[in-house]
Amino acid sequence: MSGPFKLKLSALALLVMASMTATSLAENPADPNKIVRQAFEGADDGFDMAKTSNHYSGWIVNAIFEPLLTYDYLARPAKLIPNTIEAMPEVSDAGKVFVFKIKPGIYFAPDDAFKSKKHELTAQDYIYTLKRILDPVNRSPHASFIDGKIVGMADVQAKAKKTGKFDYDMPVAGLKALDKYTLRIELQDTDYNFLYVMAYSAFGAVAKEVIDTYGEQTGLHPVGTGPYMMEKYLPRSKIFLKANPEYRGYIWDFKSSGSAWDDEIVKVMKGKKMPQVGRVEISIIEEEQSRWLAFQDKQIDIDKLPQIAAPAVLDGDKLKPSFIAEGIKMDRVADAGLTFSMFNMRDPVVGGYSKEKIALRRAIVMAYSNADEVAQMRLGQAIRAESMIPPGVVGYDPKYRSSIPYDIGLANKLLDHFGYKRGADGYRTLPDGTPLLIKKTMEAPNIYKVQAEIFKRGLDQLGIRIDFLVSNFADNLEAASACQLAMWSGGWMADYPDGENFLQLLYGPKAGQGNHACYESPAYDALYRKAISLPSGEERNKIYSQMSRQIEADTPWALHSTRIRSWLVRPWIQGYKNHPILHADWQYLDVVKH
Repeated sequence: MSGPFKLKLSALALLVMASMTATSLAENPADPNKIVRQAFEGADDGFDMAKTSNHYSGWIVNAIFEPLLTYDYLARPAKLIPNTIEAMPEVSDAGKVFVFKIKPGIYFAPDDAFKSKKHELTAQDYIYTLKRILDPVNRSPHASFIDGKIVGMADVQAKAKKTGKFDYDMPVAGLKALDKYTLRIELQDTDYNFLYVMAYSAFGAVAKEVIDTYGEQTGLHPVGTGPYMMEKYLPRSKIFLKANPEYRGYIWDFKSSGSAWDDEIVKVMKGKKMPQVGRVEISIIEEEQSRWLAFQDKQIDIDKLPQIAAPAVLDGDKLKPSFIAEGIKMDRVADAGLTFSMFNMRDPVVGGYSKEKIALRRAIVMAYSNADEVAQMRLGQAIRAESMIPPGVVGYDPKYRSSIPYDIGLANKLLDHFGYKRGADGYRTLPDGTPLLIKKTMEAPNIYKVQAEIFKRGLDQLGIRIDFLVSNFADNLEAASACQLAMWSGGWMADYPDGENFLQLLYGPKAGQGNHACYESPAYDALYRKAISLPSGEERNKIYSQMSRQIEADTPWALHSTRIRSWLVRPWIQGYKNHPILHADWQYLDVVKH
């Protein structure tokens, strides 16, 4: 994930605490003395998921807001299960009609917005949540997941465009509360990924009272029905969560997928009343070296192994004996994700769809060594990405190979052919004779300096000047969402385990709203629409491959790598297993004395 939403920080916003009423712990068995400490390598962007798709925001939101569905903690591949509903939804009319039965007795965390009353979760809360994603004023990066899909919603949207105000009370034929706890959603067309969408954290229920109370500051006041609530928030520094006293709790009863790791988790966790963890403390530590030192000093309980530390910690793909002796365990997995660099297709230098502009982008991609990235930037903790769909995601083809090679000689010939002439100083000009200068935005940590060196080394061989502009992740994300960055590197982790979740990042209607390349291609968009009309299978996978080829033809992205994550876990943490979709796993863990 990534996304927009500018935080309006004030003196008061430097310390945000969720307001609590005098409420007992009810059914939540969490122990406030059981604390999990983690670090994020990037800043969040607030916690209003109608306005941001920032990965770190979503991580916290996973623990606060609850969508209708979630995932089995241990099952691989990822498996959907009920969350706030009594059972998996009733599906009819060729996959167009879905009926969800919400569990009675689920309550939002206590907050001043409810004026000392308890707010029970109902079907109307989900209706409000879905409508809010589509409210044009929010410019939600998630709108395309449901835009144009719900029967009758287009009328509400058309009225909003005409009047400038979204009418939340206007009936929608395809979005109905049949009773207090029964939600019926009817789609225009069959959507075989719709249940995955309903499990995505952006569609976790929000309460209208909270939005009405906090308005533009809602991102600083997340209030949901999940196991945790915001206790304290220091933007770009610290995030503190505590157990939601209204959370209903559950009994840990997941089944092993057959691995020894799973078997051990089941052995120590089965039958426990959950959650056990009462507080979560998150530190924002962008620099790898600082994060690694914090882990070594036992200030962090769970962390993915920083790449700079890999040579000292790993013997191949195993932990070295000294770390095993400390009781540290390692869960080593390939991300359900990609890293890439995007070109802003609206930028006057690197953007555009003419042959000479495509040639420039193609040459830049051909001069970037993904092998050097894996070896030098990722320190061997990655594999090269060949297509838009990474391993572990539906639609991935292990035989697919990119048509764009690393080839300095061919890249130079391409530039020569399309009129990018070298001057007396050895640097090229644009075909019209004006200076050619590429501007690439990056973040400050050393890992991105290594990437900058790889880019510069390749472009020097092409005679192309490049300047690197440094800013923080949150600000860069905001600028990219406004189509203001010429080049920027980023990554995407799967929101749900289907290739569509990656391919939608370049869908034209999402330009500026998740599509940070601001890429608009009628050919690509037509393939996208055709793909999502088909069920999972060979026919849809073929279209996914065609979409990857179309991306190579236009080159709005340079694909880089899929990272290998080695998650290190201190011995006092029980139950940990990295999930490819769920990131907030604190509700599944326990902490033993140490």
